[in-house]
Order: sequence, then C-alpha cells, then structure tokens
Amino acid sequence: MATVRALQGLRLPKGIQFLGKLRRGYASESTEFPVKVCGLHRLESGPPLTATLTRTDALHYHREMFVIREMEREGKDLYRQKKIRGFFHSFNGQEACSVGMEASIRRDDPLITAYRSHGWTYTRGVPVREILAELMGKATGCSKGKGGSMHTYGPNFYGGNGIVGAQVPLGAGIAFALKYKGLDNICLAIYGDGAANQGQVFEGYNMAALWKLPVIFVCENNKYGMGTSPERASASTDYWTRGDFIPGLKVDGMDVVTIREATKWAADYCRSGKGPLVMELDTYRYEGHSMSDPGVSYRSREEIKKVRKERDPINTFKEKIIAAGLVTKEELQAAESEVGKEIEEAIKFAENSPVPDKKELYTTIYCDSDGLPVRGCDPFTWGVHRPRAAQAGGTS
Repeated sequence: MATVRALQGLRLPKGIQFLGKLRRGYASESTEFPVKVCGLHRLESGPPLTATLTRTDALHYHREMFVIREMEREGKDLYRQKKIRGFFHSFNGQEACSVGMEASIRRDDPLITAYRSHGWTYTRGVPVREILAELMGKATGCSKGKGGSMHTYGPNFYGGNGIVGAQVPLGAGIAFALKYKGLDNICLAIYGDGAANQGQVFEGYNMAALWKLPVIFVCENNKYGMGTSPERASASTDYWTRGDFIPGLKVDGMDVVTIREATKWAADYCRSGKGPLVMELDTYRYEGHSMSDPGVSYRSREEIKKVRKERDPINTFKEKIIAAGLVTKEELQAAESEVGKEIEEAIKFAENSPVPDKKELYTTIYCDSDGLPVRGCDPFTWGVHRPRAAQAGGTS
C-alpha cells in the first residue's frame, strides 16, 4: 500500500498520463507516452506525437536494453582476459536503437548492419550465449566460430559487416530481392555517421529511389566515426536530409518509444510502395571506437558523463515507466538481477564450448554445391564443401 500511496501522490512529467486506476502496486496496464518530435525532410507529416506503452512492453524494452548493456560489459572483461581476440566494438549507449526498431518491424523483415552489431544480433533473436560463444571463436557461436565480433549472423540478419559502408548497397540489394519476389517485407540497412560519406552509400540511395525499393537507410549517428566528430568529417551533418530526393526523418536515438513509433511509421511508408526512407538516429556511444581506443583523446570525460546523466536510454526509460506507474523500482531491480545470472550462465556456456573443427573452413562458402572440392591454404591441401555448417548448437 505504501507504493500505491506514493504513486497516487506522484507528480508526473509533462505529457505522461495515467490510464486507469491504481492496482497491484502500479498504475495501469497501459499509459500514454509523449513521442519526441522528429525532423522531417520532403515529408508533409510524420510519426504521431503520443504513443500507448503497455506494462508488458515497458518490462520487455527495459529488459532487452539491460541485457545488451550487461552483455557488452562482460564482453569487455572477456576481451581484457584475452578470451575474445581481434576486435570488439561496444554497443553501449545505443541500446534503444536496436530495441526500439525491432519492436516495430516483423521478424521476417531482413536487417543488415555494420561491425558494431552485438545489440542488433541479440534483438534479432540470437541468444546471448551464442553471441558470446561467437566472440570467443567457439563452434557453438552464431557463425560457428568463424565470424568473431564483426561477423555475427542470425535469422533474417545479414551481419555484421566489416567494410565501412558496404552493407548499404547490400541492403538495397536485399530490398530489390523482396520487391522482385513480390513480398511485403522491408529491409533495414544500418550504417554509422563514419560511413555516411562513402560513395557506395549514395549509389545505394540512387538505385533504391529509382526502383522504389522497400528499404529504410538508418544512420546511427553516435557522434564519432572512430575518433572524428561529424563536424570535422562532413560538410553537412544533417544525415537525414542527405538522401536529397529521398524523404528523411531525424529521430532521438536515445528514446526507445520515440524510435519505435518513428520506425513503425517509416515501415508503413515503405511497405505501401512509396519507396525508400533515410532515418537518422541521434545517439551516442559511451566506449571508444573499439577496445584499442580509450575514447577520451578526442572528447572529454565530462562530455560522456553529461550524456550518461541526461540521455542514458536505460535510466531515462526506467524513470519514466516508474513515474507513470507501469512498473515498480523493485520489479526492475529483480529483472536486472535475473539478467545478471543469465549472462553468467552464457559466459560459462561459451567458455566450455569447443573450438570449430578444421572441416568448418570448407562449409557455407556457397549456398549449394555439396561435395565440391575446395582448395585449402596451399595447393596440396583440399577439403570438401558442405553448404550448411555442422550443427554444433549455433544458429544456422
């Protein structure tokens, strides 16, 4: 009853309303949330300014974002222990991007992104243990241990791509296939501000506009391309307008509900046959470009602290859903504790998993051609191609 009395006397932030009577210690099963105004380019109207958030959705979005953050935090520790080799590009700070977008598209809508892909891999449906196993190069990983940090794959998820900007024309190609086959799916082609000046990005724009392809080009503007700010790299930093002849949206990339509603609106636009859209997500990465970058040589620690304090996607969302009475602080704490245990189990699974057999080098090179001889690392070593990787527990 103490919780109920506290909620009854709570003064809510402007734009948040209770819908229903207080019961079971929280206010209602759903609440009207404000959607932040999006920038519009070549559009007469955009996403709605309010959205209904259910209690179930609130708990789900919080949990998904927290899983990603904890997974990335543990991943950094595993990298420092040299259990993860090569590269590691942390998604911390950008959790709302993948969670919000995934909440508004269909599971069979394809998605392709760059090498900062762990969060997207998870929201596409790949379990944490398969992601961590892949980062450790284990046979149970989502790419059978052959992809590592930058090349994670899953159902209707085309990576994880290491070449800067290359996923954008690939995304246009996936969208072309969707239209060619007469499907009503859309494709999300995601890239960063550091890739936004690549020529191939604009070639992808052009073809998508010519053929009215069902693709949303999503620029995750996390404020730094490696160590370079957009202002130092781009003559125009309005990435949402740089499709020129393609309509665009600028969206607060730290607000999961705003992202959900903007993506839902954009998806409906593309599915209706109107062609592509460019969407800029105004977000922020807390860590350096990769583990070799401390992330404070080109920006101040104060800048990072300010974003964490004022715009953190998890903390600000928690405050809103507690204030709105959808959940209690204790419920969220319990959920976070449960996530911590799941991550621990995932780490044990990955650590105890085997490395790939050498035969895996000859699998999934082609989509078919079973039994085709494949040359190894020298002219005297040959293997036999198999179109599907041996099932070792990972995602096929």
